[in-house]
Amino acid sequence: MNSLLSGREILVVDDEPLLRKRLARFLDEGGANVVSVGSFEEAKNALLSMPFDYALLDVHLPDGLGVDLLDFAKDTSCVVMTADGGWEIAVEAMKRGAADYMAKPFELPEVPLILARCAKAKRSRRSREHRIEMEAGSGEGLFWGKSLAGLKESLDRILASDRRLTSRLPPILLEGETGTGKSTFARWLHDNGTRRDAELIVVNCAALPENLAESELFGHEKGAFTDAKAKRIGLFEAADGGTLFLDEIASLSPALQAKVLIAIEEGKIRRVGGVSEILVDARVIAASNRDLEALTREGAFRDDLFHRLNLLHIRIPPLRERRDDLMRLVEHLGNSLALRYQIDGFSISEKGRNQILSHNWPGNLRELAHEVERAIILGDPSNAEFPSLSPAEVDSLLPGDSGDSDWLNPRWDFPEEGIDLEGAIDRLIDLAIEKCGGNVTQASRLLRVPRDYIRYRKKKKGS
Repeated sequence: MNSLLSGREILVVDDEPLLRKRLARFLDEGGANVVSVGSFEEAKNALLSMPFDYALLDVHLPDGLGVDLLDFAKDTSCVVMTADGGWEIAVEAMKRGAADYMAKPFELPEVPLILARCAKAKRSRRSREHRIEMEAGSGEGLFWGKSLAGLKESLDRILASDRRLTSRLPPILLEGETGTGKSTFARWLHDNGTRRDAELIVVNCAALPENLAESELFGHEKGAFTDAKAKRIGLFEAADGGTLFLDEIASLSPALQAKVLIAIEEGKIRRVGGVSEILVDARVIAASNRDLEALTREGAFRDDLFHRLNLLHIRIPPLRERRDDLMRLVEHLGNSLALRYQIDGFSISEKGRNQILSHNWPGNLRELAHEVERAIILGDPSNAEFPSLSPAEVDSLLPGDSGDSDWLNPRWDFPEEGIDLEGAIDRLIDLAIEKCGGNVTQASRLLRVPRDYIRYRKKKKGS
């Protein structure tokens, strides 16, 4: 109960002084900050002037109906308290936005159970909002192979250790080059761990605007800054009881790194503009495509956070170190994609096989998956091996292998209808951002243009 109530702002509205006093004392002992009032007008003024996480609203008040207070509590999870036989009022309250209801009389230990249900619903809503905002995809399933046998054994040991713990699971650090599948490994850890039934929140730290990153991670109170028109819980709170995956964690500022460290070590966060500490229990999985130890030595990453994350350090090898599994991985991807595109089977020519084995795959698994998918889409249906990577297709799909410094494929020609140059520029920008894992600064270097130019094009495009 302490974890749920600690630091929460709760409003108790009831015209029975004794019940109001008992509720306030009970919640206060759980660590909540409680305001208790006995009238509609007092409750309305409190809701309009203070941010509350929860409100317990009696239906019948001396000067109005408690359900009408829902109109002034848009950012608050409200629980309506009804007397025996008040089911119709409870149903109406739920339709108007109440999070739950309790029938009087009730035992005080029931209250935190109801609030826990409300908190879970709020976390789920926040998680859905974040998934929509980020348009996160699930990615392909993992293919282990011989080259990942040692890594699989380490992950299995971590999961076995998790099963011996009930809370405060230690953080995990995944390091690997761009495209090695760090987010897929994070999802696998969540789906196979003790928190599989809870939320997995995926955050690309490199894509967080610097001025909003703290609010996104830790939430904010209403009025904390200019655009904070309503209270909003952060992604640490949304992941409470579940898993928070912080991809490209090295992109966070030193100040935010310090707050992340506190959240991991002490299980406490504070919303922007808030005064109370809130207890959270989110399993943090951090990832980086850069060597955090080297960044720490250079002073570009906090050493205290690195040492905390480095407790369980998993290095994901690049494809060039997985040559023995490469063709089996291609077959795995090809068969999965063939099912997706409703095509029977997957095959590849011998020359195509040799070219795949000789390519360095700097984009790793992401590059490989994209090339296999592109070959399936562009394959010739008249080819007996279709869908296959023909020698010509593989050669055109693997730029840079020929030693030609010109990036343009020599087989390309203008189509008869011409091309949309603006659209082509936007596509190149999207490809660069994707290759850089969402890092606009790195994409601007790759394209040799100012970062503001990319932001201008994205804003113009409306994305």
